[in-house]
Amino acid sequence: MSVDQDTVRRIARLARIAVSDDDVPHLQGELNAILAFVEQLGEVDVTDVEPMTSVTPMAMKMREDGVTDGGKAADVTANAPAAEDGFFLVPKVVE
Repeated sequence: MSVDQDTVRRIARLARIAVSDDDVPHLQGELNAILAFVEQLGEVDVTDVEPMTSVTPMAMKMREDGVTDGGKAADVTANAPAAEDGFFLVPKVVE
């Protein structure tokens, strides 16, 4: 895959980057080099490589999933203008 000068200008416009006409050929070469490197990575054989999220093995820190501060519906709705059965009452907005 290769990037032409019109594509470089379009990318610059989409990225909201001001690029002068003198810089377009240089950026075209850099973008083509990046794309060539990405194509090289596609040729690497990774059939026996296990997917990983880090170079060092890590385990997620887990905590017990439990309620820590519940059962306070009356306290939460105490300052509400209108409440019923632990829920806020609001005026109907759709008829």
